[in-house]
Amino acid sequence: MAERKIMGYSVHREILDEGAVDEMAEKSDSKTSLREKVKKSVRCSGPRAKECLLTSVPVVSWLPRYSLKENALGDLISGLSVGIMQLPQGMAYALLAAVPPVFGLYSSFYPVLIYFIFGTSKHISIGTYAVMSVMIGGVIERLAPDSDFMEWDNLTNETIINITNRDAERVKVAAAVTLLSGIFQILLGLVQFGFVVTYLSEPLVRGYTTGAAIHVIVSQLKYTFGINPKRYSGPCALIYTVLEVCFLLPKTNIGTLVVSIVAIVGLILAKELNSYLSKKLPIPIPVELLGVVIATVVSWQVDLENKYKVDVVGLIPSGLQPPALPDVSLFGKVIGDAFALAVVGYGIAISLGRIFALKYGYSVDSNQELIALGLSNSVGGIFQCFAVSCSMSRSMVQESTGGKTQVAGALSAVVILFITLWIGYLFEDLPKAVLAAIIFVNLHGMMKQFMDIPALWKSNKVDMLVWLVTFILTVLLNPDLGLAASIGFSLLTVIFRTQLPKYSLLGQIPGTDIYRPLEDYSQVRPVPGILIFRSSATLYFANAEMYQESLGKKSDIDITKILSAKKKLEAKRKRHEMKIAKKAAKKNAVHTEGEPEMEVQKDIAIIEVDAEPSPSLPRAIILDLSPVNFLDTVGVKTLRRIRGDYGEIGVEVVLAGCQTGVVDNLQSGGFFNDKVTKSCLFSTVHDAVLYCQSSRTGIVDKETYF
Repeated sequence: MAERKIMGYSVHREILDEGAVDEMAEKSDSKTSLREKVKKSVRCSGPRAKECLLTSVPVVSWLPRYSLKENALGDLISGLSVGIMQLPQGMAYALLAAVPPVFGLYSSFYPVLIYFIFGTSKHISIGTYAVMSVMIGGVIERLAPDSDFMEWDNLTNETIINITNRDAERVKVAAAVTLLSGIFQILLGLVQFGFVVTYLSEPLVRGYTTGAAIHVIVSQLKYTFGINPKRYSGPCALIYTVLEVCFLLPKTNIGTLVVSIVAIVGLILAKELNSYLSKKLPIPIPVELLGVVIATVVSWQVDLENKYKVDVVGLIPSGLQPPALPDVSLFGKVIGDAFALAVVGYGIAISLGRIFALKYGYSVDSNQELIALGLSNSVGGIFQCFAVSCSMSRSMVQESTGGKTQVAGALSAVVILFITLWIGYLFEDLPKAVLAAIIFVNLHGMMKQFMDIPALWKSNKVDMLVWLVTFILTVLLNPDLGLAASIGFSLLTVIFRTQLPKYSLLGQIPGTDIYRPLEDYSQVRPVPGILIFRSSATLYFANAEMYQESLGKKSDIDITKILSAKKKLEAKRKRHEMKIAKKAAKKNAVHTEGEPEMEVQKDIAIIEVDAEPSPSLPRAIILDLSPVNFLDTVGVKTLRRIRGDYGEIGVEVVLAGCQTGVVDNLQSGGFFNDKVTKSCLFSTVHDAVLYCQSSRTGIVDKETYF
C-alpha cells in the first residue's frame, strides 16, 4: 500500500455567519420570472431553429457526416446479423403477444426505421422484446379471449374457435394499445418527463424483468407440450395457469414435446459452441436462424402437422399491411396497460442506451429517446405492429459485430423487408414449439439475474428487498399491476429511510476543523458546553417530530418537562404576587412600603434562582443541517420551535451548513424576524463552534484559525 502524502494548509479569516457570507459573496436576489422563462422558450431565431431541428431529428446532424470508410463495413455486417436475429425473434415474440407470427416481422420493420431517424443511441437494437410482448399478450387475452370466438361446427358437431375472427380482433387490440403507449411516450417527452425513469432503480428493473420472464416461460408451455390451457387474467393468473397446465399434462402431444426437447437442447449446444468460438469468428453463428431453417425443412419433409398434430405457424401473407387507424373505442379499456408499456419500454431502452453511451463516450438525450420510442410505437400501431423496445441480446450482437451507428438498425429493417416481401411464406411449416424453444433459450440471461440476490444481500439489503418484492409482485399481480405496485414499494423504502435516519452527536477531531459522530470514532472529542446535533436525512413533515424527539434524547434534555416546570413556577409566582397585592389592599397600606416587598422577595427567592441556566445544560446547541436539501413548512416550524423552546431555558440554538435552497426555505417559511436574523446561521460547523465559544466567554473573537 502506497504511503499517504500528508500536506498541510492554513486559513486565517473572520468567523462568518450566513449574512456575512451573502454580503462578502454578493448574493444575487434576481430571479427569472415565469413570464420571462416562457418568453425565452418560445423565442425563435435562425440558430435556435437549427438547433431545434438537429435535436428533434438527430439523423440530420450525424448522417451527413457519416464516414463510409470507418463505419460502412461494420454497420453492414452488424445490420445483416441483427436482421437475421430479428426473423426468429420477431415471430417467436409475436406468439407471446398472442398475434400471428407475421406481425412480429412488421414490428421488426416499421419501428426500427422510425428510430433510425429520431433516436440518439448508436448501438441499441429496437424491435420486439419478450417483456413487452408478454404484457401485450395479457391485454389481448383479457379483451379478446378464445371464449368470445367459439362457434358450432355442424360437420364435427363440436365447438371450435373461429381463428380468423379472433386473430383480426387481437391485432386491433394490439395496435390500439401500441398507438396509445406511443402517444404517452411522445407527450412525456414533450413535457421533458424523461426523468421518470429515475423511479425505476436497477434492482427494480432487474427484479421486474425476471418476474416477467417467469410469465413468458409459463405462457409458452402450451406450445412446448401441445396443450390448450385456459388463459387467466388478473391477480394470481400465473398460479392458475400453472395448475391448469399440470392438469393437462396427461394430454401432452408427444410429437410436439419431442420437437421442443430437440430444439431446446440443440439451441443450447449451438449457443455454447458460439460462445466458445466467439473470439475466433468474425461474426457469431446465427443459431436461431439455423434452427428455424432446419426445423422448417424437417417439418415440411416429415409433415409434422398432419402426421403428428404438431402446431405450425401457418399462413404468412406476403407484402406489408396498409396503414389503418386503430379502434379508438378500445383506448379507454387499455389506457392503464398502455401507460405501463410506455414506462417499461422506455426504462429498458434508456438503461441500455446509457450503458453503451458511457462505454463509447457519447450522450443519450433521455427526452428525445422518449419521443423516438413514442413515434416508433405510434407509427407501428398504425401499421398493425405491437409495442417495441430494445433487446439486450440483439443490442449486444449489433455492438459486437462492429455496428457503430443506427445505419446497422436500418439495414436490419431492410433484411426483414426482404423476408416479408419475398420469402416469408417459406416458413409456414415452422413448428410453434421451435419458436417457444427460441424464447426459452433467450431467457437464460434473465434467469441469471437470480444471482443478484446474494450479491445485493452483501452490498445493500434494502435493494435486495426491492428486488425480491418486485419479483414476487410481478409474478403474482401480472406485469402491469406488478410494475405499479413495485414502484410504490420502492418509493416507500425511500420514505421509510428518511423517516428512520441516523441521528448523531458530533465531536471535534483534535487540532482540526473536522467534526465526526462521537459513537463512530474513538479519538473524536465533544466540545465542552456545546452540543452538535446532525441527522442523516432531510427534514420534512414525515420526520420532523422524530427530529425534535431525537434531539432531546441525544442531549438528555427533557425540554417539555423543563418548560412545564418553568410555567408552573411562573404561575405560582403570579398567584403569590396577586395574594400579596390583595393583602396589601386590605391593610390599607398600614405597613411600610418596603415590608410587603421584602415578604414577596422572601417567598419567591427560590423561583428567581432559575434565572440562570442549570450548569448541567449545554450553553449552546448547533444543528448541523448539511445533509438537508430542502425544508417544508413543517420543517421550518420545527426549527423555529426548537430555537424558541431551548432559548427559553437559556440554551442558544444556531444552525450550520445550510445550503442556499435551505436558507431560501427558511426565509419563505417565516423563520427570520426582527429578533432572529441570519446571524444565527453559519457556513460551517467550525464557525458555529467558535462563535458559541466566544459568545460564552463574552469575548467575541471575530477571527478563526485552523
